Amino acid sequence: MRKRKQLKDGDVEMGNAAPQVDNESGSDDEMDIVNVDFEWFDPQPAVDFHGLKVLLRQLFDNDAQLFDLSALTDLILSQPLLGSTVKVDGNETDPYAFLTVLNLQQHSDKPVIKDLITYIQKKSSSSAAFSALQPLISQTTPVPSIGLILTERLINVPAEVVPPMYNMLLEEIAWALQDKEPYSFTHYLIISKTYEEVASKLDQEDDRPQKKKKKSGAEKPETFYFHPEDEVLHRHALCYGNYEYTHQQPEGHADSKRAFQELGIRPQGHMIFIEAARFEGAVAAVKEYLNGS
Repeated sequence: MRKRKQLKDGDVEMGNAAPQVDNESGSDDEMDIVNVDFEWFDPQPAVDFHGLKVLLRQLFDNDAQLFDLSALTDLILSQPLLGSTVKVDGNETDPYAFLTVLNLQQHSDKPVIKDLITYIQKKSSSSAAFSALQPLISQTTPVPSIGLILTERLINVPAEVVPPMYNMLLEEIAWALQDKEPYSFTHYLIISKTYEEVASKLDQEDDRPQKKKKKSGAEKPETFYFHPEDEVLHRHALCYGNYEYTHQQPEGHADSKRAFQELGIRPQGHMIFIEAARFEGAVAAVKEYLNGS
């Protein structure tokens, strides 16, 4: 496969990645904006292990402990010409974001992929939302050719870094197929995460003397997206949905995640399943949505 990247944000459309703040008011609530230059690199086995492992732990959230993240990181780094990292201080620094794809069929004998497949099977069987995914991921002979897309970024990294990573992935897969490498997928499965807002236990304790109103059981909590591009990908998907993490945090833990809002948050896993024939169109739609072009 051909090597191809070192991009800077000046080479791609970054939309509103570096917003400006009006500082004339002199308010204490103003935020300082730091302008940075993002750079895209191939994954580097010599320098990216720690940073990728941290991002994988963030991606799998409560259930990260179920997987050998060191082995998963090594597997990602074993294909350095497929996928991207995003950095701000050169290639020798830790990535702020990454995106890659793993062939579940090719790596089905590896323990960490076996664990991931078992996990996906269990989560897809827990909801009718995954009716199109469940029979395929449960198929063992032959194992279906599904590309597992893993992507994550630090919380303050703008979503505009995502379209270049997806575009590069399409290009790299095309090159890999020319070189007869095993990246001919029938479907793509994207692992992501969402959250729901939950009432603070601390606030409830403050309000104890007051009688609380009973909520309607039919009221469904609103889903919020850590990755805004997920809502665009939904329009091109065979199926998508949330799932509960196997390891739930103790009651009241959401309060530790409400530093910038009144409500706490409860994270959930999220999966998006897309046919390969629709994947390129989905990538184009993500670029149009995030970059406005």
